[in-house]
Amino acid sequence: MLLAIDIGNTNITLGLFYEDILKVTARLATDPKKTPDEYAVSIKDALALHGEEAAAIEDCIISSVVPSVASSVSSAIALLCDTVPLLLGPGVKTGLNIKIDNPAQLGADLAAGAVGALHEYRVPCIIIDMGTATTISVLDKNGAFLGGTIGPGVRMTMKALAEGTAALPAISMAAPKSVIGKNTVDCMQSGIVLGTAAMLDGIIDRIIEELGEAATVVATGGLSKEIINYCKNDIIYNENLLLDGLRIIFEKNN
Repeated sequence: MLLAIDIGNTNITLGLFYEDILKVTARLATDPKKTPDEYAVSIKDALALHGEEAAAIEDCIISSVVPSVASSVSSAIALLCDTVPLLLGPGVKTGLNIKIDNPAQLGADLAAGAVGALHEYRVPCIIIDMGTATTISVLDKNGAFLGGTIGPGVRMTMKALAEGTAALPAISMAAPKSVIGKNTVDCMQSGIVLGTAAMLDGIIDRIIEELGEAATVVATGGLSKEIINYCKNDIIYNENLLLDGLRIIFEKNN
């Protein structure tokens, strides 16, 4: 069994593969204060909830945007199953032709998402990942990674509004019935949900204009499923895009 782990700023996503079949997914909270022992217990318990034994893990690959947590999780895996995880970073083969200014700066999560999209969808391809930050990556017609955009995530924006103003409350992420809100909550939901959807549409349109041809658009990340329902562009939702990309990268290196 292969355990793929994607460590984000907010959540850690676990994906357990039997060959190329994703059998189990689970989520943990990202906590830089947790020790390897604590992460080992959390991972073991999460897998046990799905009837899987951590000791049966044969291989592991990790992508992370939080280096300190990656170290702790890597040590936790070694404690659980005596396996040294492959940490996605410079020197690991991805098969990507990376055309940004400094390829070493490409985030592990963006690389994994791009590999997953390149394997699954037609290019050119636009990849949206909505988590703590909202990232958009672009693959050209030859599958090369051109670059993309980074913006604040939806929950980050909601938190900033609630904590940075005196009169605006914390709200749930839901779309109002009308773009023109009639009360504070509706106005905030319109600005956040519909505003984010409009931003995505605008960026997608501009990217397609720069590419000079139509592109496949795919979205992943915990918040994207709700937002893309309000986009005018045709966007495919793939919850496990990064996990699939990690599996493919592991296979390329073994």
